[in-house]
Amino acid sequence: MKAYRAALLRFNEQHQPVYDADGLLVVGPDAQGQAVVRAAGDHHSLIDRFAGVAVEDLRGHLIAPGFVDLHVHYPQTDVIGSPADGLLPWLENYTFPHESRFVDKTYARSVADFFFDELARHGVTTALTFSTSHPASVEAAFEAARERGLRFITGKCLQDRHSPDGVRDQTEQSLVDTEDLIRRWHGVDRLGYAITPRFAPSCSDAQLRGAGELAARYPDVWIQSHVAENRDEVRWVAELYPSARSYLSVYGDFGLLRERAVYAHCIWLDAEDRALMARTGTAAAVSPTSNLFLGSGFFDFAAADGAGMKHGLASDVGGGTSFSPFHTMLAAYCVGREGQSKPGLSLSPGQLWWQHTAGAAAALGLEGVVGNLQPGCEADFVVLDPQATPLLARRTAQAGSLDELLFAFIVLGDDRAIRRTVIA
Repeated sequence: MKAYRAALLRFNEQHQPVYDADGLLVVGPDAQGQAVVRAAGDHHSLIDRFAGVAVEDLRGHLIAPGFVDLHVHYPQTDVIGSPADGLLPWLENYTFPHESRFVDKTYARSVADFFFDELARHGVTTALTFSTSHPASVEAAFEAARERGLRFITGKCLQDRHSPDGVRDQTEQSLVDTEDLIRRWHGVDRLGYAITPRFAPSCSDAQLRGAGELAARYPDVWIQSHVAENRDEVRWVAELYPSARSYLSVYGDFGLLRERAVYAHCIWLDAEDRALMARTGTAAAVSPTSNLFLGSGFFDFAAADGAGMKHGLASDVGGGTSFSPFHTMLAAYCVGREGQSKPGLSLSPGQLWWQHTAGAAAALGLEGVVGNLQPGCEADFVVLDPQATPLLARRTAQAGSLDELLFAFIVLGDDRAIRRTVIA
């Protein structure tokens, strides 16, 4: 076992932050040899129980759960910051041409290595990630993540129509490849597989039907896709599926809404859609920097909460503009004020932080596994430096409450505030 002494942040069952100004985090192996939190709390109250355990003194820093990125595209690392008129032109002009290069596993691995280094530099310890339509891109990402000991989920994109040469796949082979990847990678160490229809317009009925059959056959794998991100996209889906009640219901018709299903964006939903998500246990990955950058719209946090719909925060790189959870949380704070059902909503710093850690973990069906530092959780955490920059140091020194401290990190923090990222 090993212990760390610092200020300590974690979350209780009511999703409220729990803070110890002088805390102790004790980690050690569980019965399977996985490094987990053995104890977390006030240093004075715990230290006698762990008198023989080596303690690393990190006073002056804040230990917090590792961030969970609920939706990100590792193959889009090199298209971040590409200008476009909106989602569909951005896909056509930048994303699809670049993703065609991932047929080459060596190239895919080089991007995966850089991507994981960026996640660690920004304090992200768990990610639900899109690969491309090429099995080699999935293999490269899983191999890189396994070497780092990460809890990581990805899957091969399914896109057998309305996609250009180089990324368009073949219906039957795409499903064979998906099942093969599930059998070889799902549940290996800390890895998980996600069945990944890119979005409804890119998938034929046969491909979506096959994806739903695989989801039924492997109920513990994840499902990920996009829904209701952009008004032009929503209109396109209505033309392609005129008998469907809504864009979201297309996925439901093919058996792709359930626990461990995560859909990015979820902006242009109605009350019935939100009720359907809540009823099926389907979660939304809220991607505020991407939505602002591409002009897609504003996620309605109040309506989602009112419906009992699970949601968490995501970077959505490369439509998203930063790997930084601080930038994502700040954008979410701004977006929250634009919600249709409750204009001017002010999300608290604790709520924002929960949505990017324990809340995102709960959306993945991994509550109590990652995203928190309660006993039994896997020991993924970040060490944050409140003096990382002169302005951050000046502001945090004047923080009169936990909310002020957390909000100072959200507004002023970046990768420089991540002193260390610890993986299990």
